[in-house]
Amino acid sequence: MVTRAILDAAGVEPDESRHLEPAEHLALIRTSAEAEGEVRAILRQAVESARAGGVSWAAIGAELGMSRQAAQQRFGDASQPDAAADDDDEYRWLGPVTAFDEMAELELAGRAGWHTVEAGLLRHRMVRTDTQWETKRLIWRGPSRRDEAEGWVVGSTMFPWAYLVRDRGIPAE
Repeated sequence: MVTRAILDAAGVEPDESRHLEPAEHLALIRTSAEAEGEVRAILRQAVESARAGGVSWAAIGAELGMSRQAAQQRFGDASQPDAAADDDDEYRWLGPVTAFDEMAELELAGRAGWHTVEAGLLRHRMVRTDTQWETKRLIWRGPSRRDEAEGWVVGSTMFPWAYLVRDRGIPAE
């Protein structure tokens, strides 16, 4: 399946009765390298999505035929603080998300008892509670007096956004 796609993209039709020309070899090399980069990106996204969905490093490692530690070293983001706490049931990363879909994702997570405590590039660090949460995104400012009176507090900030959160006081779904 992948081989056929690479051959087609390179414009090469293998034929046992002839040798490939140097330009065809180079086209195969170039196309194979492009495919490898795309497959690596797909795998990274799949792992990030699984982690955001609560899948443990141990389960991911087992699926990839490696240890939990090897999977975490290969796919974990050491630039994020408290990366080791990702295996804690009370914390997780939500993402990848963009400005276009993050509010819907934060709403779903909030109903399940998660709320943002840190925002990073394309993701949010979430903490788990027993109650549902609401999230409001504002252009870089803290809560107004009205927001504070309504129970909103700053959950996290990531320029140019500030994310306010509010405990709804009802059990998580």
